[in-house]
Amino acid sequence: MDPLSDEEIDSRLGELEGWERAGDAIRKTFSRGDFVGSVRFVDSLVEPAEEMGHHPDLAISWDKVTVSLSTHSVGGLTANDFELAKRIDSLG
Repeated sequence: MDPLSDEEIDSRLGELEGWERAGDAIRKTFSRGDFVGSVRFVDSLVEPAEEMGHHPDLAISWDKVTVSLSTHSVGGLTANDFELAKRIDSLG
């Protein structure tokens, strides 16, 4: 899978709410109310990530979870990153 161009990345980011570019990744912070909500949210990411064979980088800070997506094997962003972002957003 080839990395996306800057133009493709900008276009796809325009289709996602709350995601931002962070170098060779996209990221979004989700607020889950408390630590338990954050851990449960992280647990909900397992199924879509495993289905796609594409795993996010995660940071938990009590009631917030920051999700970062990048395709490390190509050193940038691919369509898989944006597909997983959509699946994560659909989790509510």
